[in-house]
Amino acid sequence: MRNRTYGLSVAMAVGMALTAILVAQIYDLPLHDPDSVAGPTYFRLPAIIALCFLTDVVPRAVRRSSGAGSFVSAFVGVVRERWNRERVQLVTIGLGSWYVTYVAFRNLKSMLPLVRDGLWDSTFADLDTALMLGHDPAVLLHDLLGRGAAAHAMSFVYIAWLVFIPISLAAALVWTRDVRRGMWYITAVGVDWVLGVTLYYLFPTVGPIYAEPWVYSGLAETPNSRLAALMLDERAQVIADPVGSDIVQNIAAFASLHVAITVTAVLIAERVGLATWMRRGLWAFLGLTVLATIYLGWHYLIDAFGGFAVGAVAVYVGAIATGNTEQVRLRRTVPEREPVGSEASR
Repeated sequence: MRNRTYGLSVAMAVGMALTAILVAQIYDLPLHDPDSVAGPTYFRLPAIIALCFLTDVVPRAVRRSSGAGSFVSAFVGVVRERWNRERVQLVTIGLGSWYVTYVAFRNLKSMLPLVRDGLWDSTFADLDTALMLGHDPAVLLHDLLGRGAAAHAMSFVYIAWLVFIPISLAAALVWTRDVRRGMWYITAVGVDWVLGVTLYYLFPTVGPIYAEPWVYSGLAETPNSRLAALMLDERAQVIADPVGSDIVQNIAAFASLHVAITVTAVLIAERVGLATWMRRGLWAFLGLTVLATIYLGWHYLIDAFGGFAVGAVAVYVGAIATGNTEQVRLRRTVPEREPVGSEASR
């Protein structure tokens, strides 16, 4: 495999890491493992790789073996068949570079209120009102969908996105036969992080739920509302004691990376010709994600538009970087021979 398949992903990891270190040095701020509750990175990253490996190999070995005695030989056979050098490179280099980019992204996002003054929330709120002909899009959704059961449904969708990310990464790393296509998605998501944090610094916002909390006070209590309260408390702790605090704050609204990364997944699924039910499911998830982010107040409507743009640009840049430009120009007329997820069901 040509090294250019991994070139941009590795370059982004290095560039983002150096940027995070530089900002931390300039402003005398610490760097953190953003998910330290789940264990240190040097343990967690190999664990993720091992989990991907086992979910790919074990089910196939079980199906091929006739009993406990033949499982070992079946396991070895599947490993030799499935995990060649290209696959190992994809998982180690691809996931490793993506994760470094992600950790740097989270640290830069956390440092945002300590580096940038001023907020654009009032400007974006005015833009939303203008786009909706004098109405607040969140209030319109509250009136249309209600503030009880809909709040629980939207909360489920929003939090489900947190599960979607590792699942989609595992699918790209493990269940896609064409390694170059898997790296396309990994690279594109990295581009989403880079563009996203750049926009955070250009247009710092906290989002409607924090800029206008009274609009959302009538919604039913859900895991989402508890998450919002937790994130606000974490932001306050970071601002009050940026050196002594060992947590990262995670509030920034423009552009919506929930939307951007889902757009990236949808467009790549269309380009590589995944099964129809998968593509339709992703489109439905995208629509629900847009509704949830606006309904719950995480994002302005203009943030969703920004997310669409970021996600589309990431797909195109990722295609160029990984040699998938033909898939951008031409839609496949038939599904991929073994689309993401199909092998796991065998």
